[in-house]
Amino acid sequence: MRKILFVLAAALPGLVVLPCLVVAQAPNTLSPAEKQEGWTLLFNGTSTAGWHTYGQPSAINWVVQDGAFTPNPSAAGHGDLLTDGVYGDFDLKLEWKISPKGNSGILFYVNEDTAKYKETYFTGPEMQVLDNNGNPDAKYHAHRAGDLYDLISCARETVKPAGQWNQVEIYSKGGQLKLFLNGVNVVSTTLWNERWFDMVAHSKFKRWPDFGTFHSGRIALQYHDFPVWFRNIKIKKL
Repeated sequence: MRKILFVLAAALPGLVVLPCLVVAQAPNTLSPAEKQEGWTLLFNGTSTAGWHTYGQPSAINWVVQDGAFTPNPSAAGHGDLLTDGVYGDFDLKLEWKISPKGNSGILFYVNEDTAKYKETYFTGPEMQVLDNNGNPDAKYHAHRAGDLYDLISCARETVKPAGQWNQVEIYSKGGQLKLFLNGVNVVSTTLWNERWFDMVAHSKFKRWPDFGTFHSGRIALQYHDFPVWFRNIKIKKL
């Protein structure tokens, strides 16, 4: 095609050759191809429908701002935001951006039994969301953005600075877990085998015996006292 355009331009000096325009997909939507592949949109960009605060009937401390979920700093109390749905094998995609010095996370396989588990992280593993350049947590092993929090560090750091959108994919099937940050597979591991439980036993999560044991659960977005935004949240059951 380039050769053809070049010949035309040379033969017709007055011809203006315009570049092809690629129309970006609107945020919080599914393309026809994604619908055909079985993806489900978990956030429509306008409401908290389909989500609730941990242990609460609704999303009492989260709001929608400019097409993204964000914690409501004026709400009484905190609490992570959870999907109403429960997922086993899944492929999850979303985008996040963090405030300067901010800290948050994306948790999965969260068991919402508040009588037994006070917080989402008592049961659910977490992909870290962090301003690596501003938050002191970044100096600790496996506490940087994209890490499987307190368990496995990124094979390569691909995070963008605070205030910029980062693309995430969390893929879990048959115990095989893969974390992607901005298109790069940064963590790969196997859940629920001997090595997994040994790794947990040497982490901060050893205090909670049911951590990382559930094969299905809810997706959670963490409220960690800092402004953070999430959008383009979609999932496919595997």
